[in-house]
Amino acid sequence: MGKFLQFPLPFHSKKHEQESEQSQSNCYLQHSSPSSSNSSLISQSSLPSVSSLTPPTQQPTTAHHHLIATLKAHSAYIFSLTLAGKHLYTADSNGEIRVWDRDPSSLNSSSNNNNTVVQGHSPVKSIIPLGNTLFTAHHDHKIRVWKFHNDSTDHKLIATLPTVKDRFTSLLSAQKHVTIPRNKKCSWVNHLDAVSALAVSTDGALLYSVSWDRSLKVWRTSDFKCLESIQDAHDDAINAVVLSNDGHVYTGSADKKIKVWKRNDGEKKFKLSLVSTLEKHKSAVNALALSTDGSVLYSGACDRSIIVWENDGGGGERMAVAGALRGHSKAILCLSVVSDLVFSGSADKSMRIWKRGSGGSYFCLCVLGGHNGPVKCLTAARLDDKNGGDDDLGNSYLLYSGGLDFDIKVWEIWVPF
Repeated sequence: MGKFLQFPLPFHSKKHEQESEQSQSNCYLQHSSPSSSNSSLISQSSLPSVSSLTPPTQQPTTAHHHLIATLKAHSAYIFSLTLAGKHLYTADSNGEIRVWDRDPSSLNSSSNNNNTVVQGHSPVKSIIPLGNTLFTAHHDHKIRVWKFHNDSTDHKLIATLPTVKDRFTSLLSAQKHVTIPRNKKCSWVNHLDAVSALAVSTDGALLYSVSWDRSLKVWRTSDFKCLESIQDAHDDAINAVVLSNDGHVYTGSADKKIKVWKRNDGEKKFKLSLVSTLEKHKSAVNALALSTDGSVLYSGACDRSIIVWENDGGGGERMAVAGALRGHSKAILCLSVVSDLVFSGSADKSMRIWKRGSGGSYFCLCVLGGHNGPVKCLTAARLDDKNGGDDDLGNSYLLYSGGLDFDIKVWEIWVPF
């Protein structure tokens, strides 16, 4: 059994607790951690009602891969990582954030280990870069904002959301208070539990946050003001949020649902409306990812399946199930999309790379092992020409993965055309 973190258990609804108990006899729980709702590492039976998009006969084309580096500077679970310019940012359950030179030739250098940016804050659940600004979501219900320079590891904390001004202003409006346990009142701008995920709009003007308190909030990045809060966006903890270029917002929750939101056009006041609810998973939704053009949504859950949703020209309101990607033996914990490739990480300690083929079918190009614990987060990027990324026969990618084994692994992947 893995190590247990000494943190309060995340938000749970009674309904979800009852369902978790009922499935306990056939579920898998490798670690207990505040990495998502308690169900995020529980693996349940797959979805027989959803047809598989991978053909029974695997095509012979496979990706070539090799491990470039294993980064071992962290001493706790890796909860989040992201790419920002020339750097890779990683964060763990001790609240430590580190920055690395993402250049493959520098990853194994000794100087790349002296890279701590932040120490001592609450566990970091999500990291989102925006220009020279870094937004971090934390287990202590806060969002922190950091300023940095491209060629420096010097980061300055410039704001904590909600800001003091925002909290004071909101307290003056009694109708915007929310009730918390023991009949206490709290300002509507506050998250009441761990902030589990963040996303930034295409134009960089808006920051979206979701929490285990079931809420979805929208913040203006210019002055960090909270523009809207949907307190009961879901019936249980929210684990993921992604945005499409056309303005649709997708949230995935432990209530097994994916909800689609859209801003009301023509209104001066910012207001999101629910436009669709996607229901097909039979367990907690842990991860979401969108194709580059936003026409395909991928969702990963504890049912070991990645469901592929496609729209029929109607945007996020018209998403329909195309099928499922199967192969992982335990819960899907993270997803990333680059070009026509889908990268998935699982509680089974492996990663898979899927490629979309003709007719909407998908092929598993390779399975990557190496982690000694569940793969909690990953991100990928295509190598450019000057770094040897492309040749006449295929493209090369870098895949970065973070696990509950405290390790970050960096892989080079070559995929034939």
